Amino acid sequence: MTHRPYTPWLFLLPGLVICLAFTIFPFLNMIVLAFTDASALGGGQFTGVDNFVRMAQDPKFWVAARNSLLYMVCVVPPLVLLPLLIAMLAQKAVPGIGIFRTAFFTPVIASAVVVGLIWTWLLDSRGLVNNVVEALGGTRIGFLTDSTLLLVSSMVVTVWRGLGYYMVIYLAALANVPKDLHEAAMVDGAGPVRRFWSVTVPALRPTMVLIAALSAVNGFRVFSEIYLLSGGTGGPGGASTTMVLLIQSVGRGLTGEVGYASALSLVLFVVLLGLLLVTLKLNRREDQL
Repeated sequence: MTHRPYTPWLFLLPGLVICLAFTIFPFLNMIVLAFTDASALGGGQFTGVDNFVRMAQDPKFWVAARNSLLYMVCVVPPLVLLPLLIAMLAQKAVPGIGIFRTAFFTPVIASAVVVGLIWTWLLDSRGLVNNVVEALGGTRIGFLTDSTLLLVSSMVVTVWRGLGYYMVIYLAALANVPKDLHEAAMVDGAGPVRRFWSVTVPALRPTMVLIAALSAVNGFRVFSEIYLLSGGTGGPGGASTTMVLLIQSVGRGLTGEVGYASALSLVLFVVLLGLLLVTLKLNRREDQL
């Protein structure tokens, strides 16, 4: 059979076309629009760095940046630690373990809209949680009307949805931990806790760094949880708005400021790229140890 050097590229062509059309071209277009006054109705005059100057003076930007940073910092630790503990339990070969794994993974495949509706029903002022609180003699809590509690509630939903996904990653990593290391530690008299800290954690360190990076990126660019729990408003007075929610509110509709929204998106991209570069550096350092 004659080998044609262009044959592999023919198989790659459909994927490359889709990538160019829906990823690379929109990204390059966003960079161009970030330096213009483009709107949904037209425009597009070059304005230099005016959008970025406006951004630095925009209180809404700083509120959104602060909330996104706080969100990221708060969701990373539980999303690194809790899935590990769940994975340690889920790897046990006991009856019913499949149901246990399925219960934690189901939120991952559930629609974001469905998840949002369920949690809105639970946390509403007349929802199940407040009914229980009132039945116990407490006063109803404004989970969805207080800006701070709205952020905390959204963080809880994010952690709840992410447990199953990161559990699966940990399960794959735990399967690759050499059993002879555990056996050697047991021979030396190490108990379960000692083996966990001396054998399991060092072996999982690259995986933990990866999960920290993924959860940090997802936390900083959170959208659906805040949008659905706040009804698209970002909380009272927009006090719980995050970066992606701000971008959506600025750029949507016939009066959308596409240029300014693109500038906000570019800043968000740079921040997320920085997080990924830090992760790569940490992973390389782990590989060298």
